[in-house]
This record gives sequence, structure tokens and C-alpha cells, in this order.
Amino acid sequence: MQPLPLTDPGTPPLRGPWTFLGWLARRQAPTLAMALTCGVVTFAAQAVQPFLLGRVVDSAVAGGLDAATWRWAVLLLAVGVVMAGVSVVGHRFDVRNWMQAAFRSSQLVSRTVSRSGHAISAELPTGEVVAAVANDTFRIGELYAMSAQFLGSLVAYAVTTALMLSASVQLGVVVALGLPVVAAVLAFLVKPLQRRQTAQREATGRLTTLGADTVSGLRILRGIGGESVFSARYREQSQAVRAAGVRVAGTQSWLDALQVLLPGLFVVVIVYLGALAAVVGRITTGQLVSFYGYAAFLGWPVQLATQFLKIATNAHVSAGKVVKVLRVVPATGAAPATATPPAPGALLRDEATGVSLDPGRVVALVAADPDEAAAVALRLGRFDDDAEAGTPVTLGGVALAALPKEHLRRRIVVADATPTIFSGRLDVELDARERAALADLERAMHVADAHDVLDSVPDGLAGELPEKARSLSGGQRQRVALARALLTDPEILVLVEPTSAVDAHTEARIAARLADERRGRTTLIVTASPLVLDHVDDVLFLEGGRVATRGTHRELLDRPGTAPGGQVAARYRAVVGRSLADAAPDAEPDTEPDAEPDAAAAPDVRADTVEVLP
Repeated sequence: MQPLPLTDPGTPPLRGPWTFLGWLARRQAPTLAMALTCGVVTFAAQAVQPFLLGRVVDSAVAGGLDAATWRWAVLLLAVGVVMAGVSVVGHRFDVRNWMQAAFRSSQLVSRTVSRSGHAISAELPTGEVVAAVANDTFRIGELYAMSAQFLGSLVAYAVTTALMLSASVQLGVVVALGLPVVAAVLAFLVKPLQRRQTAQREATGRLTTLGADTVSGLRILRGIGGESVFSARYREQSQAVRAAGVRVAGTQSWLDALQVLLPGLFVVVIVYLGALAAVVGRITTGQLVSFYGYAAFLGWPVQLATQFLKIATNAHVSAGKVVKVLRVVPATGAAPATATPPAPGALLRDEATGVSLDPGRVVALVAADPDEAAAVALRLGRFDDDAEAGTPVTLGGVALAALPKEHLRRRIVVADATPTIFSGRLDVELDARERAALADLERAMHVADAHDVLDSVPDGLAGELPEKARSLSGGQRQRVALARALLTDPEILVLVEPTSAVDAHTEARIAARLADERRGRTTLIVTASPLVLDHVDDVLFLEGGRVATRGTHRELLDRPGTAPGGQVAARYRAVVGRSLADAAPDAEPDTEPDAEPDAAAAPDVRADTVEVLP
């Protein structure tokens, strides 16, 4: 048996739902073939049992419990045993087919979501993506679980019809023509059922999206008093889902009722015609018993055929939703790599802005608009190939878009300003690359000045974090994210506002430790905080979308206004001074009142900076 989840789910064609479903069938052809074989044997054995029972009855009526009667009885028993044994094996393969198709589809969706970046959220609502994994993949799996029974029911219909024709042409013709009519009537309801299921599926996806958005912004909603508005919207959409479900249930109820009524009427007709034939002597008593068994048995294949049509309808709708997700083109890495990665120590440069990171230097990027600097940082990490096609970012002279994405993710790590902290053990959350020792974890937490996190989380590094680490303060979450970024130990590390949510004393300690930790390795810090700028090797000042000047923090502070680049330096000092003025009211006191500051004490750094501000 193939282990699950699959090592490689493959690359499916995305021309349409049926093409995708056919590809899934080919990918699990051996298991599907075994299930189909077992299904055919099981239903064929069931189909011949009424025939054997009729022979037992005729033999017993003619000669009593003689040897011939016992032979037919033993054969009937043997067929029953074979049917039971093969049915058990077939059920195992049915479940296996269901799991393979569902897991393969789920893995394909998960892979697309993880690789597509922001492109997935730009094209599809969150609820639709979640529903594709939570519901649609399992409905697709049901199609392959039912395929063997459906094929077996068709074989049983053919075998039963042949046996009935051999005994009575009239009854055989009634069965041969009557069952397709019954199936056609039932299939007539499948198309409207499919339309209503599609509408319900879309309404459910919108409701899921609305619920996810409401929960993620619940604190903000409460703060502005907007809970009632969103509650009303959720109730309205919930009622729309309910109404769509009622419409589906109406069609489904008619289908279920006819699924019982029509086969029942069919049995009545067959038994009535068989009884008339037995009275006039055209068939024997045993054949009448067989015909009753045929009629009763054939109701089951009809129900299976109807159920299969319903499942196939669901699978077609779900496959369409899955294909829609799989068609999302990733923001990066959609095209194969065309260049060989440069050797370590290569220069990283953004051609659009002139930002260049010399190997082994700790550099700060300052801009009057923090969003502009953050956008540059994201460009350096290659998160949107289309947006960067005109003005590429290069590593060692090679465009990032031409390099393997997996290779870049190992060499360049970008930690944005609003990182996500997942639920689970703290040490597992910190060690994203699963290679850090305990000493490495402790050192990273020390550099991030996150000792208080270890105190606030029960069991420290072995403690459990809730969803999005909601038990931690904003400053604590930011420092945990900083420690996580440091533990990746990349060749080039880009940090966006890594200390924006902490107080001055904490920021001063982090700045000094961070510079020491990354000394000799390429690092870019997007910040306008003087506490951080005082510890970096170089500062790049971004103005008008280009690097206007560069130098050390002290050089830019001391540059006279009349010197070359003096006016730019003055504007730099204005930005830094504004950051200094804004820091006190916005910072979050994360350290204890009696905590001793490091050598780089906050008051001294701020005092030196304020003296030279214009």
C-alpha cells in the first residue's frame, strides 16, 4: 500500500474538472483496478444467487433432498462465501481509493496555496480556499470509493438480464428496458440538483470568508463598536446558505423518494408477470422464486447507480473548485530557474532604488515613508516576479527571478513588520529549519531580549503557544519573531521594523546584541530608530524612490548643511528626529522596571542624537 500523505502528489492537467478527475484515476490505477475487480466479482456473485436458489427449489420439488439438490445447495453456499470474502477485500480497496484521491487533491491545494504567496488571496476568497481543502477534496474521494460498486452494479444488471432472458424472454425484456427507464427518470433530477449544489457551495464559501474575516478582526470590531454590523452581515449570509440548503434538500428529497418508489414498483411488476407465467406453466416454481430474487436484487443496483450519479455530480462541482485554486499562478517561481546561483558572498542589489548590500555588512534603510522602505525589503526577498520584472533585484549580477526559489529562500530571509506566530510548542515555532540546538535557541532569545517570554509561557521553550500567540503581548510576539528569524541563520537577513513595538531600554539592548550577532554577515534593517542606527555599519537614506545618500549614522548626523549632500543629510536628521519623538508614546514597556540596561543605554544614545538635530 502507498503511504499517505503522498511523497509527490504530481502535476495535474487543469483543462477542466473531468480532466482532473481522469488524471486522479490514472494516478491510482492499480488500486482502482483491484477495487473494480472485487466489485465486479461481488455483484456478479450476488446476481447468480437467485438463479442458484431457483435450481435448489426445482431440484427439491422434483427429487427431494437428493444428491443433485445438495450439489446446488453447496454451490449456492460457496458463491455466498466467495461474495462475502471478496466484498471485504473490495471494501478495503474502496476506502484506499477514497483516501488516495482525497489526500492527493488536498496536497495539491496545500502546495498551491503555500507556493502562490499573496496571489492566492488576491484571486480567491479565503473561505473558498478553506472549503476546497475541508470539503471538496473529500467529495472527490467519494467518487473513487463508489466507482467499483457502480461498475459492479452494471455487471450485475447484465448478468441478471441474461439469466432472465434465458428463462423467459418476456420478463427478460421487461427487465432490460425497465431498469434504464427507472434510471433515466432518476437521472432527470441530477442536473437541477447539481445547479443548486453549486449555488449552495458558493454561498457557503462566502459565509466561511465572512466568518474568518470577522474573527480575525474581532478586537478591532469591538474597539470601534462594529460588532452589530458584522453580526447582521453574518446572519444575512447564514440565511442565504440556509435557503440554498433548503433548495438542495427539496430536490434531494424527490430523488430519494423516487429512488425507493420506482424500484419498488418495478419489483411488483416483475413478480406479477412472473406469477402469471408460473400459473400457465411457462416457468417453473423455482424460476418464479429466482425472478422474485432478481427483481428484489435489482433494486440495489438501481439505488447504487442513482447514488453514484449524485456523488459524481458533487465530485464534478468540487473538482471545478479545486481546479480553480490550482490555476492560481504563484507570485514567484512560476517559471523554471534559468541561471546558476552565484557563490556565497555575492552583492545583493535593487536596480530600481539603488539599494545594495555589501557582503558582511550590517546596513540600515531609512525612508520618510516607512512603507516605501518596507516595499524595498520585500523586493529583496523576491515575493512578486511580475512586479519586479522591469527593474530586477540581482544577486551577484544575476536576477533573483532567474534563480531557483528554494535556493533563494535558504540564502535570503525577510522578516516583515507583522510576522505571524503559529500555535504549538515555542521551541518548534522558533526552529523553523529544524536544526537548532538548545544553546542556539537560548542565544537567539537572548539577542531578541525575550527572556520574559520564557517566564510568561508555562514550561518555557517547551510550552505551548495558542493561535497567533495571543497570550503574548505585541512586543513579545515581535521579539519571538526576531529570534525565529535569527535562528534561520541565512547568508542575507532582512528585518523590517524589528523593534517597533518595544520600549527604549529593550530596543537599545536588542540593537547592540543584534549588531554583534550578525557581525560579518549581510544584514539589512529597515528602521528609523536612532537606537538601532547607532549600531549598524552603514545607513542608506531612501528619498523619492532612490538612495539619496549613504554613510554611518554619525556621519549623516554631523554632516553640515553646506557640505555636499548636506541638505539630504538634514532631511535624514528630520526623519530620525521624528522617529525619536514618536517612539516614547507608541512604545510598549516590555521589560521589568528594575531591569538593568546594557552598556548601550537608551538615555545616552538619545541624548547624543538630539544634540545634532536641526
